[in-house]
Amino acid sequence: MKHFFILLLIPVAMSAQRYDIISGKFENLKSIAAYNVTFDYKGMEINGYASEEAFIKEKVEKREKNPEKAERFAKQWYADREEKYEPRFMEYFNKRFDKGEVSVAKNPSATYTMKIKTVWIYPGYGIGPGGEPPKITAIVSVFETANPANVLLEVKFEKAIGLDNKNLNDPGERISGAYEKLAKNLVQQIKRIL
Repeated sequence: MKHFFILLLIPVAMSAQRYDIISGKFENLKSIAAYNVTFDYKGMEINGYASEEAFIKEKVEKREKNPEKAERFAKQWYADREEKYEPRFMEYFNKRFDKGEVSVAKNPSATYTMKIKTVWIYPGYGIGPGGEPPKITAIVSVFETANPANVLLEVKFEKAIGLDNKNLNDPGERISGAYEKLAKNLVQQIKRIL
């Protein structure tokens, strides 16, 4: 019976770490203590929509009876990137290295850059007692800041499921939990090589 429960837990543990190395290896990051971090959302797909623009258009149209609410949604969708997703990723990443042995910051003078390219988002929803957690797929690239062609690692994290945040009815809060989970997954891999 004990072995049965262990077998049930294996898929859960494996799904939490879904990633594919595109090029390089995590070991290439072993001696790096500080990263400039950048974020890229160009060409990002939204689950179930032809484009990000189609997603925003539908959400705005649903709010057409309240033009202020519609306009606020569209503005906030883009503002959440710098106000919520990015700070939460950096804060979560940095807190996991409690002695400061590795850190990320928006610091273009750092020798190495870590680029977070979001390629897919499922925003989830927070209506009702259950709700649905958000998920993101992102490609993390690490390269020399002065020589971006020198890529040390490129890895794709698939469908990182958002960590719980307090306000599930706020799309930005929900999605920021997925950026925290992305940071968690990345930190776990980096810690294995230190």
